[in-house]
Formats: sequence, C-alpha cells, structure tokens
Amino acid sequence: MLGAAGVLALLTALFGPELLARGTGELRMPGAGLTTLLRTVLFTALALHLGELVAPQLLRPVRGRPRTAVRGWAVPASLTGAAAAAAQIAHLAAVSDLGITETYGTREGGLLLLIANGLAVAAGCAASRRPALALAPLAVVIGAEALRAHPEAHSPEIGAALTVVHLTAASLWAGGLLYVLRTMWLWRGSPIAARALLGRYARLAIWLYVALAATGTASTLRRLPLDVVLTSAYGRTLLVKLVLMAGVSALAVAARRRMLRDTDPAAAHRLARGEQAVLGAVVVVSALLTVAPDPHWISLR
Repeated sequence: MLGAAGVLALLTALFGPELLARGTGELRMPGAGLTTLLRTVLFTALALHLGELVAPQLLRPVRGRPRTAVRGWAVPASLTGAAAAAAQIAHLAAVSDLGITETYGTREGGLLLLIANGLAVAAGCAASRRPALALAPLAVVIGAEALRAHPEAHSPEIGAALTVVHLTAASLWAGGLLYVLRTMWLWRGSPIAARALLGRYARLAIWLYVALAATGTASTLRRLPLDVVLTSAYGRTLLVKLVLMAGVSALAVAARRRMLRDTDPAAAHRLARGEQAVLGAVVVVSALLTVAPDPHWISLR
C-alpha cells in the first residue's frame, strides 16, 4: 500500500504540471516535474522535522503513558531536504544555462542556498543535545521559501507573510500527526494513553486548520482571478487541493467523533491514518502549486 502511494506521488509530481497546464496556453516551466518532486521532498522534510520538535510536547501531560519513544527522523529528514534544495540549485543552473556560482547570484538560487544551509544546520542541531535549537534555522528555511514563492512586484511582503503562517501550520499538522500516529502504534498496549494523546493532537489541529483556512483563502484571493479558475494551471491545481482538503477535514472530524465515542482508539487511529495519507497527497499538490505559472496574465489577455 505504501509502495503504491509512493509511486502515485512520484508520477503526480513528475507529470502533474504538464497535465494541469494542458489547454491553458500558458508557458511551460522547463523541468517543472523534477522541480515539483524536489519541492515535495523539501516540504516533507520540513514537516517531519517540525512535527518531531513540537509533537513530543503533547506527550508529556498524558497520564500513564508508556516510556517508549519513537525513533527520531529529524536528522535524515533535514539532510534529505538540504539535498533536495541543493538539487534544485543544480537544476536551476542547468535550465538557465548558468554556472553554479552564477546561479547563487540569482534571487531564487540565493534563497535555495539559504534553504539548503538552514536544513543542514537544523540537522546538526537535531543531532546535538539541544535539538530545540533547530527551530531557528527551520524558521529561516520557512522565511526563505516564502520569499522564493513570492517574487511579484506588488506587495510581495504580504504574500510572504501569509505563506510563512500557511507553511508553518501545514508542516505542524502533517508532521505532528505522523509523530502522534507512530507514538500511538508504540502505545497500542495502553489504549487510554493513546486515546488521550490523539485528543491532545486534535485540539491543536483545530487551531492549525483555522490558520490554514484563513491564510489559504487570503492567498487565493490575492493570486487567482476568479475568471481563470478553470482555465489556468494554478486554478485547476488549487481546485484539486481544495477537494483533498475537504477529504482531510472529513476524516479529521470523523476521527475526533470516533475518539469521543469509543474507549478503544483503534478506529480513530485508522481514520487518522487515512487523514495522514490524504495530507501526503496535499503536500504533493502544494508543490505543484509552486511551479504553476502566475494566472494573472491569462485574465488580462
């Protein structure tokens, strides 16, 4: 099942940009499929590391919790993310016909270098005795990615600020849920503790959902003219993301209701696993959005 999901995610990242832009008349970004794949890896790494930093705080107040702890993935995740950012620099140099040093001098190349270095430093912090220090370089990574995603001349600072909140909330939601599910599996012999942990995560997820909905709506209103929702790659990709988010929302609500109704957390755990799987698809589609052309020029034609 996991292997099939991975293959589907790979195919979506590689061929999604071309399929979603078909018939729009928009200019194609060279190597958009590879860029999408690398950004998917980058976003996944960020979510894994942030989730591993924040989610353990949910465990401490749980009474009667087992002493077993999940194995940390922060170091390999951040190193993989750093490699993905470095690969984007090499890819940018290739498609732009520039040398690596010249690519560093471009706006996008410089920000990608900052992201790669930030993730490498975060990996070093995670391997140290004070892993919480990784919050600082991860904040730099999020800020650099937000600036990279908003090169527009008109109020880019507003778009970047919205992206900072959106990307942080999304990373905490996806990464935190994965950490909680892994912990619940280890705690399967202590159903009361596992149920309490899922409940604590669910309360945090409500606020993350509110932040995602607010910033996502504001970003969409700024970036997507309503008359090109169906005729632009950005609009089509956004519709796919909205459908997936509706599925995530339904699964999250169902898991919370089952958790409140049943003492056995197994059913709620299965629903939360489904939520995590759909969140994985959302990460891929979010990466697709970052390579979609600016839809404003279609509206002005």
